[in-house]
Amino acid sequence: MTVLNTNQPLPFDTVLVANRGEIAVRVIRTLRAMGLRSVAVYSDADAHAAHVQAADTAVRLGPAAARDSYLNIDRVVDAARRTGAGAVHPGYGFLSENATFAAALEAAGIVFLGPPAKAIEVMGDKITAKTTVSASGVPVVPGIAEPGLTDDQLIAAATDIGYPVLVKPSAGGGGKGMRRVDDPADLPAALVSARREAASAFGDETLFLERFVTRPRHIEVQVLADTHGTVLHLGERECSLQRRHQKVIEEAPSPLLDAETRARIGAAACATARSVDYVGAGTVEFIVSADRPDEFFFMEMNTRLQVEHPVTELVTGFDLVECQVRIAAGQRIRLEQDDIRLHGHAIEARVYAEDPGRGFLPTGGTVLDLREPAGSGVRMDSGLAVGTVVGSDYDPMLAKVIAHGPDRAAALAALDRALAETAVLGVRTNTDFLRFLLADPAVVAGRLDTALLDRRAGDFAPDPVADDVFAAAAVYRWLRQWPSEPADPWSYPTGWRVGTAAPIRVRLAGGDRTVHVHLTGIPDSAGLRVEDAEPVSVTAELVRSEQDSGDSVRTVTLTFDGLRRSYRVAESDGTLWVGGPGGVAAVRELAEDAVRADAAAVHDAEIRSPMPGTVLAVAADSGATVAAGDPVLVVEAMKMEHSLIAPLAGTVEILVAAGASVRLDEVLARVHVEPAGGESAGAVPGAGDDRSAGSAAAPDAIGSTGPGGTDTASATEPASNAGTTDPAHSAEYIGADPE
Repeated sequence: MTVLNTNQPLPFDTVLVANRGEIAVRVIRTLRAMGLRSVAVYSDADAHAAHVQAADTAVRLGPAAARDSYLNIDRVVDAARRTGAGAVHPGYGFLSENATFAAALEAAGIVFLGPPAKAIEVMGDKITAKTTVSASGVPVVPGIAEPGLTDDQLIAAATDIGYPVLVKPSAGGGGKGMRRVDDPADLPAALVSARREAASAFGDETLFLERFVTRPRHIEVQVLADTHGTVLHLGERECSLQRRHQKVIEEAPSPLLDAETRARIGAAACATARSVDYVGAGTVEFIVSADRPDEFFFMEMNTRLQVEHPVTELVTGFDLVECQVRIAAGQRIRLEQDDIRLHGHAIEARVYAEDPGRGFLPTGGTVLDLREPAGSGVRMDSGLAVGTVVGSDYDPMLAKVIAHGPDRAAALAALDRALAETAVLGVRTNTDFLRFLLADPAVVAGRLDTALLDRRAGDFAPDPVADDVFAAAAVYRWLRQWPSEPADPWSYPTGWRVGTAAPIRVRLAGGDRTVHVHLTGIPDSAGLRVEDAEPVSVTAELVRSEQDSGDSVRTVTLTFDGLRRSYRVAESDGTLWVGGPGGVAAVRELAEDAVRADAAAVHDAEIRSPMPGTVLAVAADSGATVAAGDPVLVVEAMKMEHSLIAPLAGTVEILVAAGASVRLDEVLARVHVEPAGGESAGAVPGAGDDRSAGSAAAPDAIGSTGPGGTDTASATEPASNAGTTDPAHSAEYIGADPE
């Protein structure tokens, strides 16, 4: 649906998208539909990324570091000049809320597809923003918000505000520097740590206090404002399902608000926009108590497009990127507020490169195969393609899966089906956790609050790798040995064998399971058995289609007793990624000689990287003797340090140097053990069989720490018990969506 008067021609025909990933792809899609040329920018890490391939033209900005590429104002403005771009769309994150960037574009005669620099500046300072909107009659959370408040002034004010209080930094976002304080005795220390974190993250240690709203719900309102004085709101979105202050699932409309409150909160959002002469698309965020849903308070205004904007698009029918383009071109909004209608319900889930089963540690790798959901009312905004390399340089959000239905229940069901159909082979994602969350009774009932997800996260446990997944992986390995066309009998696994074909046994590890899969016969008539289960007859087929990339991706089809199932299997660095009816699993083939001869045997251990990142430090010299629990290396990813320790005593062999970039599960060091008198040389208590070479447990030899802290965990201790300081979705990520 067109919101604006489109009779007026656009003053530009080329738009540069100053972003990357899914939002860049999504903006380019609308530009193409509008008949506008698109220009992508990229860092060296993104040279072959999906947004680069989607654009008409692409310009290299610099190295992977965001400060040298996506955050470099001079380089972005120069790229716009060189390509003849008359306008720049900032996306979200990076420079999208940078007033200096908006001013630089204006000085260069280039249209910024966003609000005036002054509006960005005012709303970028939370203290100034609260003062400004309060003067326009917008309700704000009771508290104290003045520039330059000392700790003594804040402590004195807290008594009047009433506990619990929330300590918040004036600059930045994403939950960094925020502290909830319930006891007055804890406030001085909270202020010290909050100032330190705010100064480190934002370069500004200014703090203010707010009353903590009990059972808070995060509700935001989408606004549109043109250059002719018209301001409309497009309804609200509920974003209460957050983890560590970062949104995970969003929906529109909110299941909490009634029509009267919706009208009042919408009017408050429009008043907020008018208070700074806002132009373009923006979002006003409010906090609402689940206990008092008719009472809402202003939190902040995001002066850009939000990550979750698709849910508003699906319930209104508007293309918000098109609205941004046309408003910036001076076109007039042709609708009145009463013309805005919300149709049905839409819910969005963010797909992250992270492993919920290991404390939400960030993951990475190369996308080997990709399956996106389809169907009526389903949408996926993605920056992924086969061959995309997911590293640790930027925010780990890979895609958004969105579903629309006639009501909330239908939208929830459609989103769950869409997530079940989403498969990324080569990179671990959080899709199973998202489905776990959607099935939570409180979520189904709409009884949300911002702490719900954190309360539920500890209850999540990945499903064990199923027997049929191990079977598909083993059959893939087996059938790769069979020629696709008639060949010399010696090229068949059975050779010249007369009678029953030689049995084949494959040892595989996935998750917490290690199994043997036994295969006999030929593909058309095979016998298959997993561990000691009853053998079954199976017909197996390995198919390569035209869309398969590389030599390692195949479809394995297994028919058991007339039941036919298909699995996508891809291989990389010794890992078999299997996508089937139950989701995606990663399994590794283990050599038989890695099996312990007896319960007391001790073998060499591998220390693997728990995530893609950079070796920050090497704590032990190669050839040195280490004890169980000694630090060996420190890996940094997403600005978080992870200490890797020796799982047992022995002589350490270091395989990488400080500064090296490493992949997920890459072997970084080995500990060589020489048992004496049949006794173990010493191991971390509780270490199990899989500490040996080819271990599936070795990647858990980690501990995590953020700036100013240290923590370690044994090689066999579950990540959930490892004291991990979770970095996922933190605004510490350079260019992360600060929500």
